[in-house]
Amino acid sequence: MELKDKKLSSSLEENVINLRTVMSNSSDLTIKHAKAGGHTICIIFCEGMASTETMADLIFRPINSLEKEMPLDELAKNLEEGLLLAGEQKQSDTYEDLCLDIMSGFVTILVDGIDRGISVGVQGYASRSVEQPLTHNNVRGSRDGFVEVVRTNISLVRRRMKSPDLVFKMMQLGDMSNTDVCLCYIKGAADKKLIKEVEKRLKAIPLNTIIECGYIQSFLENSGNQLFSEIGTTERPDTFTSKLHEGKIGILVDGSPFALYVPKLFMENFNVIDDYTGRPLYTAVIRVIRYMALIIATVTSGFYVALANFNPELFPEALLLNLATSIQDTPYPLLAECLVIHVFYEIMREAGLRIPTNIGHAVSIVGGLVIGDIVVSAGLVGAPMVLIVAVSAITSFVVPDLYDSIVVLRFAYIIVGGIWGLFGITVLSALVTIKLCSQESYGVPHTSPVSPFSPKAMRDFILRRDWKILSKSDYHVQDLAGVNIGETNEKNSM
Repeated sequence: MELKDKKLSSSLEENVINLRTVMSNSSDLTIKHAKAGGHTICIIFCEGMASTETMADLIFRPINSLEKEMPLDELAKNLEEGLLLAGEQKQSDTYEDLCLDIMSGFVTILVDGIDRGISVGVQGYASRSVEQPLTHNNVRGSRDGFVEVVRTNISLVRRRMKSPDLVFKMMQLGDMSNTDVCLCYIKGAADKKLIKEVEKRLKAIPLNTIIECGYIQSFLENSGNQLFSEIGTTERPDTFTSKLHEGKIGILVDGSPFALYVPKLFMENFNVIDDYTGRPLYTAVIRVIRYMALIIATVTSGFYVALANFNPELFPEALLLNLATSIQDTPYPLLAECLVIHVFYEIMREAGLRIPTNIGHAVSIVGGLVIGDIVVSAGLVGAPMVLIVAVSAITSFVVPDLYDSIVVLRFAYIIVGGIWGLFGITVLSALVTIKLCSQESYGVPHTSPVSPFSPKAMRDFILRRDWKILSKSDYHVQDLAGVNIGETNEKNSM
């Protein structure tokens, strides 16, 4: 049996020696000896993980008040039940428990002659304050977003859902990192089979280290679904709470400002929090524009290449003359030209994303010059192609949750459009549609409520009904047509 799995000894000196051995005498391990009630004790914590002010108020001052000598059992009872009062307090029986507690911001008290530790939660590690989320911006919604501390994120959700049916189930994943992961759901709204399946997949994750929620995302998805994600992500507590109300399961990961929720429907990529604060008619118009933006961002470049190479007669005469002139003046085939300019755009986008902020403007200046006037004047790229790239780039940001899928599909459409023309565009569109309709997440069809058709759920598809109608009855994800969570979970477990 390894040392970390052994139970604590009644000898304080032995416990201290073994603890230093298990933690390799790490320099942030702080051990302070003291006297309390006539007995020797040790106060153990990790430097920077515990709040010194809270430690002084909850631990040091009460212990210093124990001036008279008392029996060992009475001292232990005072420490556990009367003297030390904190929101989190538990008992450490093994060295592994002891290490996990102090590395989680607890302060553990060991008493000579007692074979267990008393751990008090006085977390005080540095963390980012609650700020406006950087993604999923809004006009009328709340301005607070998730942070990296999971317990702060839990409080942000609880503040919006003050119901005893809201359940938070904490677990620790990662054999080495022991990352706190919180499973969130509303009892009565979430399907019990769905809860068990998500919890089962989480506990089966074989990773040693979990740093961000993206580490566990692929383990929650079904195999083979690489194009459109089955897992929703959000940085907004209000969006996360609304997904829980719909019967979905939420997952908060310590160290990540993004929350996950399952299952995710394809239509949710086009819904934002402002859709539910504005007028329904305006919401319908904006949602139609978002669907149009997805098609434009994905198909436009490939469609242009297909028409120019195989069906130029479909262009208006004036446009056709300009197109012929631009193609004649460029030294590359239209397919190669389109691929190169899109690759270069993705390079610039990646550079702008990763470059330090204080010199980020340099990328914008260089990009504007290179992809703008100079590249056209030099005859390397035609002006119509620059316009196509600009339109595709702008529309791809209208639906940010699908940006990864848009980029992959855009290159696929360019290639098939340049090789097989409109026939290739049609075949690829059919394959993408078939793939999208066949995809499911935890037994929930990804294209619900359109396919299979759910009439009641259509009240929040393109045209959002007024809150006077939406408030008459709740509609949960398991109520959609074609949902069969039990059978799907059995298949996935085989």
